[in-house]
Amino acid sequence: MPAINANEQNLILVTGANGFIAAWTVRILLERGYAVRGAVRSSAKGKHLQETFRSYGEKFELAFVEDITKDGAFDEAVKDVDGVIHTASPATFSIKNPDDMIKPAVNGTVSILKSIIKFGSKVKRVAVTSTGAAIVTDSVEPRTFSELDWNEECLKNLERLGSDVSPNDIYAASKVLAERGAWDFWKDNRPTVQWDLAVLHPAWIFGPPIHEVSDPASLNMISKIWYENVVHPTSSGASNKTLATLGGCWADVRDCAEAHVRALEIPEAAGQRIIISTGPWKMQDWRAYQRVIPPFSPLPKGNPGAGSANSATVHLINYDMTVSNRVLGMRYRTMAETTRDTLQDHADRGW
Repeated sequence: MPAINANEQNLILVTGANGFIAAWTVRILLERGYAVRGAVRSSAKGKHLQETFRSYGEKFELAFVEDITKDGAFDEAVKDVDGVIHTASPATFSIKNPDDMIKPAVNGTVSILKSIIKFGSKVKRVAVTSTGAAIVTDSVEPRTFSELDWNEECLKNLERLGSDVSPNDIYAASKVLAERGAWDFWKDNRPTVQWDLAVLHPAWIFGPPIHEVSDPASLNMISKIWYENVVHPTSSGASNKTLATLGGCWADVRDCAEAHVRALEIPEAAGQRIIISTGPWKMQDWRAYQRVIPPFSPLPKGNPGAGSANSATVHLINYDMTVSNRVLGMRYRTMAETTRDTLQDHADRGW
């Protein structure tokens, strides 16, 4: 069960390095003492990262991978690296053709594993970013999910509906199939490879961004939902009624990034699916916290008394965190901490 130690000056490859979770992962790795190679599609995509991590000098470098689905796309990027955190995957909900998301997700994941076998002779651990959507299914009754669960429902819907399947199911199916492709590839090659695999399943991820964001419209989808419901309600935001029903499980982006780093470092993470979640939330919960954090109290109050504080509130989805807590030993930020820091970030940007 190999694990990676920052004290050995190991080089870590982070794919999709300009993403919300990945940028924080790069930062934590650098702060921990690792050297980091961030893979992005183009020099333009990497410019902000170079500026953000300029103080680390040669400890941070870029690799350019224009098309992650091509065989050999990561051949150069994996050379001389000791660990890989693979976050790169399509994450748009505007795709109509399921193959436009599923093929890049699956092929991109398998492609990097093939490159590791051919050229990643030093790699000891690979951590792949999946999603809670690969685990949970819709439920009309409260249910607790664990790493033993798989979202088979999205695959059935995809088979039944084809191109008419919902964007949510397309996204979930892409993650399920990419993860299964990774596990199958690793198991098929396990007798001959020196590296092992861990797959992380983040819930909804909130928190302050450090990747390139020019305005609220350029936020990633989940951050934009948060902004449009908590900071600046718009026509696309939730009504007071749905503030008490819109929800799921969540974690802070900084904790999500920390979990990815620990998945490289901790021997017991080998061969594990690991959920990343602080707990359940309703959108009104965020409104409640922002109302009591100076100097942000003038923000919209929503529907006080609704949300998790109401004993009648029902959370349909929760996670069993036994494996995550035992393996990673995480201490997750509170909703108050995430709310405060995200509001401060937005205020600093003039939003």
